[in-house]
Amino acid sequence: MEFLKLVRRRSFVSEVVYIGLNVIFAVAVTIVMLTTQSIFLAILLVMVSKWRVLAVRIRYWFANIQANLVDFIVSLSNVFALSSVVSSNLGDTQKLVFATILTVAYIAWLVIIKPRSSRFFVVMQAAIALFFGVGILFSISYAWPVSIVVLAMWLIGFATARHVLSAYDETHLLPLTLVWATILAEIGWIAYHWTVGYRLPFTANLYLPQVAIIALLVGFVAYKAYDSFFHHQKIRTNDVILPILFTVSIIVVFVLFFNNLGAVI
Repeated sequence: MEFLKLVRRRSFVSEVVYIGLNVIFAVAVTIVMLTTQSIFLAILLVMVSKWRVLAVRIRYWFANIQANLVDFIVSLSNVFALSSVVSSNLGDTQKLVFATILTVAYIAWLVIIKPRSSRFFVVMQAAIALFFGVGILFSISYAWPVSIVVLAMWLIGFATARHVLSAYDETHLLPLTLVWATILAEIGWIAYHWTVGYRLPFTANLYLPQVAIIALLVGFVAYKAYDSFFHHQKIRTNDVILPILFTVSIIVVFVLFFNNLGAVI
């Protein structure tokens, strides 16, 4: 009994230390951005924090990097989002408010969402990486070559698809991952030539790119179709009809009615 109590005590202490270190890390990234305004220092801090990915034999590096791509995408998205806030024309108070919101959201990712391994949370992790990865990419890539943007979209697609399919023990992991990566790259190529952004509340020059919403909706349909096929060996109409109608309706509303409210970025 004393041994069990000791194990539980150590487990509790380890959990507290884990949470504390993640909170300190998230706050440190924000402080670095607010004080130095150096995105390179913040990215370096993120890379150093992921040292465990490479703390194995070299032959496991590639597998570890693939397994952690979703976390890399979310972490880098947080850095670039903080950079956008810091470099914006917002007042100091507004910058602090938005930076605090981003920090709290990133802490929630590190402490609550990322450690979970159930299928529900794995899909949520991929959805968050898809939405924020695409959103931040199109917020900062307006002067980039189209090839770089398409490649980045392909990588986001590869990472998110692989993350979801790994939760299903999919035997055709690579082909299906490449299919989704290609679809997302095509969406990126189209969006590169016409990107509409919706101004965030209480801001003058911070925008949410429309393509992030569209990519998330298309990803939702793809996930529901795959989940239906996985459980029934076919895509049942009842499983996908509502997601398809919802997605098409939202996209049509955005394209036909909300484009005039957004700005081309």
